[in-house]
Order: sequence, then structure tokens, then C-alpha cells
Amino acid sequence: MAKKLIERPGNRHFYPWPLILVSCVDEDGKPNIITIGASSVCCAHPWVIGFAMGVQQYSYELIKRTGDFGVNIPDRAQLAGADYCGGVSGRATNKFEDLGWTPQPPQEIESPLIEECPVSIECKIVQVAHLGNHDWVMGEAQVAWIDEGLLDGNRIAYDRTDPVWSFFGEYWSIGEKIADWHGAK
Repeated sequence: MAKKLIERPGNRHFYPWPLILVSCVDEDGKPNIITIGASSVCCAHPWVIGFAMGVQQYSYELIKRTGDFGVNIPDRAQLAGADYCGGVSGRATNKFEDLGWTPQPPQEIESPLIEECPVSIECKIVQVAHLGNHDWVMGEAQVAWIDEGLLDGNRIAYDRTDPVWSFFGEYWSIGEKIADWHGAK
């Protein structure tokens, strides 16, 4: 396989990240949502989820104040709303009201979740890595709320999901399962 040397690589040279909607709340109880295109599981035990957050973002101010956030995984049906949440500041509007979405009351954190998203996870900040114009915010999952129709026992039946991936300014979906871990040939 021939490879080309890229002397100034950037995020366009990396594979997609799952698109998430991070929910938070201001001091007056007004909920907010920001779309994040760079997120990942950072640790399995304890379960820690991380994402890149612009240091100047309004949502980041809210997250730092409460010390928590909701991770909401949209499916393809919420893509237009997710795109909207990534392009409009919550300083000037209420994105939940704009989209007709419902702030789901949390159990362990202050920030609301998004009822319409099939997966929502309550997280408390455990660490922040300061990296430049973005910080990597890491939160330990407290509880998860999963659409019952996606569950097979306590596991997510991935063939029933329809997640969206962010890939350098584009949205993509995933296809079929191709192998199990340690079983690829």
C-alpha cells in the first residue's frame, strides 16, 4: 500500500467521532445544548467520557459552573436539531424551545438531559486537559438512560441504533457489524 506523507496533519486526517449533544444549564435553570463532533470513551472502569470543548464556548462556562453535563447521543432523526445546536449560541436563545425538545430531569447531576435522544448519560467532571483553543473535558458517567427499544437485556443492540458520526465538516452514518474483537480475520 502506498502512503503519502502529510507534513501538517490535522483533524481531517483522522477517522470520524461519534456526534454527541452535550446538555448543561445556567444559574437561572435555563437549559442549553451544544453539538460536539469530537468525543470518546477515555476509560472503562470507571466509565469516563471525554470531548473537545472550545474554551470560549458559552456552554463551557455553564459546565464549569455546575461541574457536570449530559451526554446525549442523537440518531439520524435528530440530525437537523443537532446541526442547529452546533450553529447557534444558547446565550441568545433556548435551543430546547426552538426545537420542541424536552429537558429530561436528571437523577445525579444538575444539567438536564434530552428526552428525545435514545441514549443520555449523566456525567460529573473528573478532569480537564487544557490543550489550546480547546480543552478535553472528561466526565465520569453516573447513570445512563437508554431507550428500551434499543436494549437487548442490559446491552445496546447496535443493529437497532442509527447514530451519526462527525467527519471534518460532514455527517456520516455507520453500516453493519463486520467482526467481533479478537475475531477479525
